[in-house]
Amino acid sequence: METLFNILAILVMMAVVIVLIRGLINMMRGGSANTSNKLMQARVILQAVAIVFIVLAMYYAKSRGG
Repeated sequence: METLFNILAILVMMAVVIVLIRGLINMMRGGSANTSNKLMQARVILQAVAIVFIVLAMYYAKSRGG
């Protein structure tokens, strides 16, 4: 279970980086402020999900004695 949470955390962190880069590109091109806001909201939500998976991985590692 710990491995699953580690993999999910890594995938979500990669998604955070992708959304962050898309937001930066949108800002550099002078894109829509609405799009920038939606991307920022998505990034914050993904970061929260990543933190949850990291905490769960740490919890299962501790409960296993690892």
